[in-house]
Amino acid sequence: MLFASPGKENTEHALRAGFERGRELDINEVVVASTSGETGLLALDIFAGFRVTVVTYHAGFKEPFLPIMPEAKRAELTGKGARVISASHALSGAERGLSKKHAGVYPVLLVADTLKLFGQGTKVAVEVALMAADAGALSGRDIVAVGGSSRGADTALVLKPAHCSTLFDLRIREIVCKPRTW
Repeated sequence: MLFASPGKENTEHALRAGFERGRELDINEVVVASTSGETGLLALDIFAGFRVTVVTYHAGFKEPFLPIMPEAKRAELTGKGARVISASHALSGAERGLSKKHAGVYPVLLVADTLKLFGQGTKVAVEVALMAADAGALSGRDIVAVGGSSRGADTALVLKPAHCSTLFDLRIREIVCKPRTW
């Protein structure tokens, strides 16, 4: 499925498409990127019967030492059964800090930019799968991974997750949906 453009207006459609494909493939795990927690809450409603992991920005992303997701929203998500992971971006993290201070070529940033050739949401879906794997939230079986281009979700992938240390073992099995333009 292709959306005409990226954006939060695709969120429910992307989540439903990911759920349907996951069900067809007998997948029971989903990882969803969510900054405010709203996409995570919608995923909990749609992905009934799935193990839902919500991944959000690390503390300090906008302001030093402060989490991005409101604590009340995190509590609501966990109270409804989701795992909530806050972690450094797997495809930038420390390398972004280095690139700001020192010129040069940074392999992980090249991987991120290569994934962005398919759209920002594709990069985000892969990234949150890596972050969830490193946090110990995944079984290692195929998952549905959902990401977006800004607010909301517009991309769903079926993938075999991996840890950051084994990045190239990750396999994108299917692109369920994504925006045509970005």
